[in-house]
Amino acid sequence: MSDAPGIPSVYEWMGGQEALDRLTEVFYGHVHKDPALAPVFAGAPAEHAHHVAIWLAEVFGGPADYTAAHGGHDHMAGRHLGRGITEEQRRRWISLLTDAADEVGLPDDPEFRAVFAYYIEWGTRMALVYSGPNPPPVEGTGATVPKWGWNQTPPWQSKG
Repeated sequence: MSDAPGIPSVYEWMGGQEALDRLTEVFYGHVHKDPALAPVFAGAPAEHAHHVAIWLAEVFGGPADYTAAHGGHDHMAGRHLGRGITEEQRRRWISLLTDAADEVGLPDDPEFRAVFAYYIEWGTRMALVYSGPNPPPVEGTGATVPKWGWNQTPPWQSKG
């Protein structure tokens, strides 16, 4: 799946499921040691990092496995209900995920990092909405997993 002929999807560009599993494994290793975030994820099951990797894969143009196996957008939104995520925690989440992307060697080209940062910013703000005191409905909304592509700037690829 790609945005246009000859242009790999963001998922392909970043290295596919293997890269996302590495990213979330390293990221959640840091999260569980972080004073601001550890309490939020204290009860997370062992497979949580992999589930997030599957979600991110679908978001960035990979297979729709999160929807098929876990209930898609409604399920993900529901996982945030009542959590009361703070702005400090949201910003810390972004910081640790960005650091983990560097640590595991995700592409560092500006085009990829812009798309990655765009989704992470949007997604964490949605987590605030769903975790807050007046979240929108999550059950049976028909909402689909959001899809992030190259948008304005496709990746630079050598013609030679």
